[in-house]
Amino acid sequence: MRIRHVPTLSRAPGKPFPGAPEKPDIWYTKWIRTRPIGRSRVKPAPFAYHRAHSVAEAVTLLAELGDEAKILAGGLSLVPMMNFRLARPAALIDVTPISGLSYLTVNPADGLRIGALTTHRTVEVSRDPALLAGFGVLPRSARWIGHYPIRSRGTFGGSIAHADPASEWCLLAVLLGARVVLTGPQGERTVPAAEFFEGYYTTAAGPDEMITELWFPEPSPRAVLTEFAQRQGDFAVGAAAVSVDISGGMCRRGRVVLGGVGSLPVEVDTEALTGQPVASQTWQAMGEHAASQIDPPEDIHGDAGFRRRLTATLVARALAEASQL
Repeated sequence: MRIRHVPTLSRAPGKPFPGAPEKPDIWYTKWIRTRPIGRSRVKPAPFAYHRAHSVAEAVTLLAELGDEAKILAGGLSLVPMMNFRLARPAALIDVTPISGLSYLTVNPADGLRIGALTTHRTVEVSRDPALLAGFGVLPRSARWIGHYPIRSRGTFGGSIAHADPASEWCLLAVLLGARVVLTGPQGERTVPAAEFFEGYYTTAAGPDEMITELWFPEPSPRAVLTEFAQRQGDFAVGAAAVSVDISGGMCRRGRVVLGGVGSLPVEVDTEALTGQPVASQTWQAMGEHAASQIDPPEDIHGDAGFRRRLTATLVARALAEASQL
């Protein structure tokens, strides 16, 4: 696909550009398709390209363009899907020029807030003592995400918006009780992560809303994520994110969220952990208990029985690691 660049600095009064927002103060850039080259099936279908320089501008574009428009941040999930034509948005809204959406802030009274455009690598290399003390599972888990170039460009908000049920950030958002902050024409609203994910690549965000922040209200110092993939950097065949509260050598409570076992991150019942001693037998028993609660799909990587055995192993391993923190 060959494209040409048509910059438009502002809407000329009385001459609205096709697909342009109604407000004349919106600045945008549009790319249009001119002619196809060959019959390659690894190139995206035609689309319009818009560049937003503020959240308000992005939201206005989303409202104007309708549900056929998609937000483009890192693009590391969306663009490959477009190249294989698994996704065919009519328009892309590039939000990378928006300033003020890349940050990590920790406040004892408010928890952790992560801007939507914060890259995976930024989380991975953070050495903020407050972050490491209460939310250390995030930088520790970033290493599971793809490879260095992916972590350097991919964004936290983009991963949450993509809603892959085996995504590290999606599992941890549910485990840690995160809130997804959405901004739309009516302002901001906050959705618990457990309610935000609705199925494979499907979320509670409206077509005219964008993720602007992830808020983690409560620290979880004993939290761990582990996963299994065929190769380093591949998508996880199975994953387990756990947290445990230990006092006096006994488990007071715990949480377990599983990935790769269904269309959503799956939180399983952990009542069996309460009051149990900190011991390998406890972790193994909880792993078996977690595996008994799922009905995983079959695919080329393994049948349901394999995924249950894998789940039991990952949960036991993660709980053992968490107990040592």
